Amino acid sequence: MELNEDAPDRPVELPEAAWAALQQVSVETLVHVLQKRGITNSFLTGLRPLLPGKRMVGYARTLRFVPLREDLQADLVRGRNAQRVAVEECRADDVLVIDARQVPDAGTIGDLMAMRLQRRGAAGVVTDGALRDAAAVEAMGFPTYRQADHAATFGRRHMPFETNRPVSCAGVFVVPGDLVVGDAGGCVVLPAALAAEVALAAVEQELEETWAAERIDAGEPTLGTFPVGADRRAEFDAWRARREQG
Repeated sequence: MELNEDAPDRPVELPEAAWAALQQVSVETLVHVLQKRGITNSFLTGLRPLLPGKRMVGYARTLRFVPLREDLQADLVRGRNAQRVAVEECRADDVLVIDARQVPDAGTIGDLMAMRLQRRGAAGVVTDGALRDAAAVEAMGFPTYRQADHAATFGRRHMPFETNRPVSCAGVFVVPGDLVVGDAGGCVVLPAALAAEVALAAVEQELEETWAAERIDAGEPTLGTFPVGADRRAEFDAWRARREQG
């Protein structure tokens, strides 16, 4: 299998302010902001971070596995297969998103492929299947989200089939170039066209929640503070101005 010369470029390059925002806002906030915009299926259910203290932000680049079929296994697995191509196509700030059919009992990527991704500047790996060599990948400090850890190679259940096409991962439809953000709470996919808007709105959302937390901690009820009530918007704005002035 050859490199995909026609692999689509990123549909957007995030502005600096939006990229910086995605480095700080929580996955929970991003999911909430997307829900407010009608995107209700963005959280990759059931995936756990290998490194809960390490954040991941990047552009989706995808790999799809298909079920094992023995008569085609040799052609699809040997040599320059789709998994190897996907790794070599990854660029700086890419996240390799693997559609592994939510199968937990066969590894989809291990330490050597993860090391190659890391050396190419990739931001991390997301798989709805299993990770091999979890201890070694953890020691590398490479952000990884997975359903399970398993010692078996992918050949036990899968065949790597295609790269950088839309996939389903952990129940979410992922298009190459979407933004993928992970923290200790899990992983979210942001549609590329909405990513900048959502990132900046999430900063505002968290600011409002910080104000609400202060008020609730002081003994006030949640009604009118979370979300900020229209009659308290001026109070919030004054609080924000004082905060920005230091």
